[in-house]
Amino acid sequence: MTFSTGEGKSPLVAAPVSTARRRISFAWLGVAPFLLFALLFLILPTMKIVIGSFQTNDGGFTLANIANLFQPSIVAAYWISIKISVASALLGCFFGFLIAWAMVLGGLPGWLRSPILTFSGVASNFAGIPLAFAFLATFGRLGLVTLILRDWFGVNLYGLGFNLLSFGGLTLTYLFFQIPLTILIITPALDGMRREWREAASMLGATGFQYWRMVALPILWPSLLGTFALLFANSFGAVATAYALTGSSLSIVPILLFAQIRGDVLQDPHLGYALAFGMIVITGIANFIYIWLRSRSERWVK
Repeated sequence: MTFSTGEGKSPLVAAPVSTARRRISFAWLGVAPFLLFALLFLILPTMKIVIGSFQTNDGGFTLANIANLFQPSIVAAYWISIKISVASALLGCFFGFLIAWAMVLGGLPGWLRSPILTFSGVASNFAGIPLAFAFLATFGRLGLVTLILRDWFGVNLYGLGFNLLSFGGLTLTYLFFQIPLTILIITPALDGMRREWREAASMLGATGFQYWRMVALPILWPSLLGTFALLFANSFGAVATAYALTGSSLSIVPILLFAQIRGDVLQDPHLGYALAFGMIVITGIANFIYIWLRSRSERWVK
């Protein structure tokens, strides 16, 4: 339809009204497997655990399962799990940061970066029975390193008090995947450190120690704390490695949970749900701290 605007003027054409309907994007099919996987193996099991924590065997509502978490034995298991998680997270952050710093800023040959990152990607996901067997074959009573130290150097690890099936042994085992995970997380943060910051600090008369104390570490601090929180959650929820390595000799929450769900003597599924619910709360807090601090560190780097 056209409208006349007078002599010598071009007509105005009325803009057609768009009536096209929004089409369903087939791009959603690409994420459908992920959404289905998250629903079946994350969301629904979590809902079952949370609901089961407040149920009796006949399906009624109760707070007894939550109250039973404050039994001395269960509190002790949580405390041991927290101590192991804190120890492995602290040591993992420390040694992982040193390796990442040496690789990015310490002057190591550039050809080492790719092998280190590749190994870290594999080792950070190496856990469970294979990892437990590897450490038993290495640091067990008849392990390779144990025998070498005993026969070649006269050092008896177990005579000095070391025991792989203990707090220290489990912490040492967890470091195998904690250190590589730290390397993978901290390396991008170190890559984001700008050379101009170091040059500006040097021009103002700052020493290397002052630069790290007053410039670099404040910028990297959120990343380090976030990495610690993630490593804590990663260690706290590990069950296969601990169970395969120590069995029931070390009473930590994942092993106690396994006994309540699958055991013949201590079987109480709803108490197991409550134990798992407590683990979800603790690891959820740790992951929330990690995400929050990670976002802060990304703003700093930008």
